[in-house]
Amino acid sequence: MKLHKHDKLLFIGDSITDCGRAHPVGEESSGLGHGYVAQVYALLRSIYPELMLRVQNVGNSGNTVRDLKQRWERDVLELKPDWLTIMIGINDVWRQFDHPLAESHVFLDEYEATLRELAASVRPRLKGLVLMTPYYLEANPEDPMRATMDVYGAAVRRVASEYDALLVDTQAAFAPFWDHYYTSVLTHDRVHPDATGHMVLSKAFLDVIGFEWSGNKKS
Repeated sequence: MKLHKHDKLLFIGDSITDCGRAHPVGEESSGLGHGYVAQVYALLRSIYPELMLRVQNVGNSGNTVRDLKQRWERDVLELKPDWLTIMIGINDVWRQFDHPLAESHVFLDEYEATLRELAASVRPRLKGLVLMTPYYLEANPEDPMRATMDVYGAAVRRVASEYDALLVDTQAAFAPFWDHYYTSVLTHDRVHPDATGHMVLSKAFLDVIGFEWSGNKKS
């Protein structure tokens, strides 16, 4: 387990990370939303209660990496996390397909350069950095949007390697599911997953940080 006692874990991203965190319903939400961030927090707190970990969600629906850059000082640097998780890129790609004539697209060069800039600005302050690739809930890698998302995912992989970050390949995490179910089972738009899809993301994240169901107990 890579997290240690009293570590502060911050998640930043788009609607997949946000997942209603700005409009919490009930005490259990705690501003974490109802997606993978809340699931990760619940599992960490229940299996590793002695670590007293703090988890914070600053995901914003609709964000691109360009939006993250604009709020980076306030929503990341000023919050001083010990660990930071970034999952961004879905909207950077999606807008190229659902609004192809727009003039504000975030193409690959800007995406990768900006992600690299953000990682460089914060990495020396962190105990650990986790980068999660963007994904598209489509099993066919030849699908145009899926293929483009994979290219953006490869950029995340390059930045992760350069800045000693843990990498969560979210597209690969979903792959075993398609052997048994059609993609529409998890999503209405191939982007926003249901609770099961969020649990796939949670498991992929927890695997890379060394989460174990036995916690810190020795067998």
